[in-house]
Amino acid sequence: MNVREVDPAPLVVGAFMALAGGLFLAQPFVDPIPVGESEVPVVAFSFVALAVALDLGAVLFYWQGERTVALVHGVAGLGWTLLVLGPVLGSGVIWFLGLAVVIGGAVFLFAEMYRGRR
Repeated sequence: MNVREVDPAPLVVGAFMALAGGLFLAQPFVDPIPVGESEVPVVAFSFVALAVALDLGAVLFYWQGERTVALVHGVAGLGWTLLVLGPVLGSGVIWFLGLAVVIGGAVFLFAEMYRGRR
């Protein structure tokens, strides 16, 4: 396999996903990080990395013409971005909307997968 044949989109998305997973697993071992006058747990940064991974995936896969994969990443990215922004902005409504988007997207994907197996 030639280096020029490697698709960078999954590598970039995967790197941010790995970062999100690493930060999530590091939570019990790392002290909260001071941000302004607050101390933010490391797990919060894992949610940011996950949102970035999904949002980047939506853009990169759309540019490559992978519309369905881009849509799936976009919906999940929107949901996780709202889940991150809700607490940052102090808005329970934005957080709840993000939760609804993530759960709704997961239910839709499950239903489509189930329907495709029949």
